[in-house]
Amino acid sequence: MHRALFPAIDPHASGFLTVDWPHSVHWEESGNPHGLPILFLHGGPGAGTSPMHRRFFDPAYYRIILTDQRGAGRSTPLAETSSNTTEALVRDLEALREARGIERWVLFGGSWGSSLALAYAQAHPNRVIGLILRGIFLCEASEVDWFMNGMKHFFPEAYSRFLAALPEAERAEPLESYWRRLIDRDPLVHMPAARAWGRYEAECSTLRPNLDMVQAFCEGPSALALARLEVHYFRNRLFLEEGQLLRDMPKIAHLPGVIVQGRYDVICPPISACKLADAWPKAELQIIPDAGHSATEAGITAALVAAAHAAKGW
Repeated sequence: MHRALFPAIDPHASGFLTVDWPHSVHWEESGNPHGLPILFLHGGPGAGTSPMHRRFFDPAYYRIILTDQRGAGRSTPLAETSSNTTEALVRDLEALREARGIERWVLFGGSWGSSLALAYAQAHPNRVIGLILRGIFLCEASEVDWFMNGMKHFFPEAYSRFLAALPEAERAEPLESYWRRLIDRDPLVHMPAARAWGRYEAECSTLRPNLDMVQAFCEGPSALALARLEVHYFRNRLFLEEGQLLRDMPKIAHLPGVIVQGRYDVICPPISACKLADAWPKAELQIIPDAGHSATEAGITAALVAAAHAAKGW
């Protein structure tokens, strides 16, 4: 999966941005300090960033900015749901842009990161050069229902394990049942639920089984952040009006974009990418024929690296 990526690099600057109490948001920069700014937006919500995420971009050309959203990754407090909304995350990104002295930047996001990129761009279109998006999630009720109830048609074994982690009497409403466990203060209650949620998502994320990804989604505190924040956002309709991201596409219709979508993406099926492309004439839609949802799948990785190269012309 790594052949298309640039060599590993270390950040040359990093820090924390204090935002609304109790949150402090971690950021880092790598690559060319004087290059074209590009912002990596991770998925989840709650997934956080990793060193691999720097490697999609040419470090000689790009000023690469990674940030862990509220409650995720190295941001503190981890897995915190209070004051954690889409509007707050958009405010954080704008505060980070101002704090780092960036006039305009390219947005690069996958899955929930694609949602946040669209929400930020629609709120601040004059601050965006263009967007590179992957595995499109439009935050519509049908997409949440698909995650909770539809993916079982393709991954019935994974779904059976997902439900088996709950008492039989609570399986009729798994979202609420998981929520009750994930917000419990006792690690003996919330960690098994977090691991079960993460395993379900990881098992459905790739075209071919990826045991390393399954293990990563189930490990330690990061598993709790992913599960708790995803359920928090799902229960609150992603803190957006139904259909808002598509409705507000005219605000950014002038911006260039690339949409990279796996043909067999079960987490975020291609219909959402097609609806977005229909509403965004300046975007190029690329369907990867042999991939699921994950950015680590070879075809998606290569397409994202190529899109970042093409964005040099924006």
